[in-house]
Amino acid sequence: MKKPGEYAALLRSLTKEWKWLLRYVSKYRLQIFLYVVIGVLSTAMGLGASVASKYLIDSVVTHNNDTIVKSACLAIGLALTQILISSATSRVASVVGTKVSNEIRSNVYEHIVFSRWEDINKYHSGDLLNRIEGDVSALSSSIISFIPGVFTKVTQFIGCLAVVLYYDPIMALFAFMSTPFLALTSRISAKMMRKYNKESREMNGKILSFYSESIQNIQTIKAFDITKRYVNQLRDYLFAYRKLRLDHGKFSLLMTMGLSVIGLIVSYSCYGWGVWRLWQGAITYGTMTLFLQISGQLTSSFSALVSLLPTAISIATAAGRIMEITELPVEGHEDDLKAEKMSDSADKNGVALTCENLTYTYPDGEVPVVKDISFYVNPGETIALVGPSGEGKTTILRLILGLIEPDSGKLVMKTCDNDEIRVSESTRRFCSYVPQENAIFSGCIADNLRIVKPEATYDELKTALKTADAWGFVERLPDGMDTQISEKGINFSEGQIQRISIARALLGEAPVLVMDEATSALDAHTEETVLANIMKSYPNRTCVITTHRPSMLKYCDRVYRVDEEGNLQKIDN
Repeated sequence: MKKPGEYAALLRSLTKEWKWLLRYVSKYRLQIFLYVVIGVLSTAMGLGASVASKYLIDSVVTHNNDTIVKSACLAIGLALTQILISSATSRVASVVGTKVSNEIRSNVYEHIVFSRWEDINKYHSGDLLNRIEGDVSALSSSIISFIPGVFTKVTQFIGCLAVVLYYDPIMALFAFMSTPFLALTSRISAKMMRKYNKESREMNGKILSFYSESIQNIQTIKAFDITKRYVNQLRDYLFAYRKLRLDHGKFSLLMTMGLSVIGLIVSYSCYGWGVWRLWQGAITYGTMTLFLQISGQLTSSFSALVSLLPTAISIATAAGRIMEITELPVEGHEDDLKAEKMSDSADKNGVALTCENLTYTYPDGEVPVVKDISFYVNPGETIALVGPSGEGKTTILRLILGLIEPDSGKLVMKTCDNDEIRVSESTRRFCSYVPQENAIFSGCIADNLRIVKPEATYDELKTALKTADAWGFVERLPDGMDTQISEKGINFSEGQIQRISIARALLGEAPVLVMDEATSALDAHTEETVLANIMKSYPNRTCVITTHRPSMLKYCDRVYRVDEEGNLQKIDN
């Protein structure tokens, strides 16, 4: 059993998540208000139809022809109106629900791509997809159904209670017989629902992550002949998920059975009381019928209000997972205006890159990856970073690209006008990047190139491909630059993919070119051709490369070695 302090902590957590959720959905208040109004009207029509039915039955029993037609018309009219309002509710839910869901998805995706790289990189892509789809779906449904539903259920409960109290206050006491049981179960339900919802969403995220990784690496899995192992591993995940769901279902079933039994006792108590009152002649047949309808609605509406708690917990769990993403630090772009002013000079004459006494440690690391390093590269120069894998070369490139910020030291870009700007997300406009890994996108070759320059002409694309020594194989393709690239470029060789990536970077015509093992899949002759073309294409370009191939060093003005301690030393090339 949970201790009072644990319940208090749970309550604080739920309160925080719901405060965030209400602030988040405040921009949809008009849609929510419309949904509330429609729901309240529908409830009022239903109660009105029940009361009208009472008078209709009394009119029939007493053979009062004057009121039979009026009561019948009123009852039918209210019932039809309720049907129309319910249909309108469904339509509003469909229209608004789609709009809200899309907007939240867009907003969460925006937070993901604008979050600082080192913060968002802590999450697996499968987990992020689960949050964008699963948690956003739960959140959007809460906006459309749960929040308005609270008002609707409260209205129904108050309306039913008012009718019962008006005709027979004793009946209201029978209707509230389930209150102690519901109050007791709500506390247990809160604890269990929080636990099950959190574990279920985490497990679902793990399964999505497994799907994502295994499908992306299907070639490697087949090559190692470990397909059966992966199938069995998935079955283990699914079995664990199934067990979790069954445990949750068992708990829900027991709670539902208990509530149903209590509800049955209350309903039959109300029914017995109504029969007794009818036997005594204290009420009419119409009132008896009304009691049967309203008492059931009163009990169900009260139960519905209590059952909102588990739903609220489920929604809060989803909100907490989304809140975790949306509250990540975002990139500031504080120097965008300064970078914009430097653009003309940088594009014409290039920029120099200077690093002084720079140190960086990853958030989950204990020792610096690079320590007190210094280097410089002027416009038109190329420097190489060499050293064993995993010793900090790629980290230095990430610092140059503004993906991470140094713990200490100085990393700046300078123009020929002596304008200086610290390297950050704002200076990425000055950089083109060829990554070490396969970073090709689905679509045609032209689409991949135009990622960096959407307005690029056919001739510009062709020039970039020629510089990267890729035009030779592209022009021989049946569809040329319109040839579709499969996921991860599996219909092209690694060397072809690398050259397309180089062409894409060159098309941006940025003054700084960053290449991370960019020619590792090329043969010596092609590598030499590509590098020679790059040097000629933009004389003022500043190039920073990492490589394990000595053949590339002859194109470099300086070579720096990164050692296992994270130090940087200039060596002869």
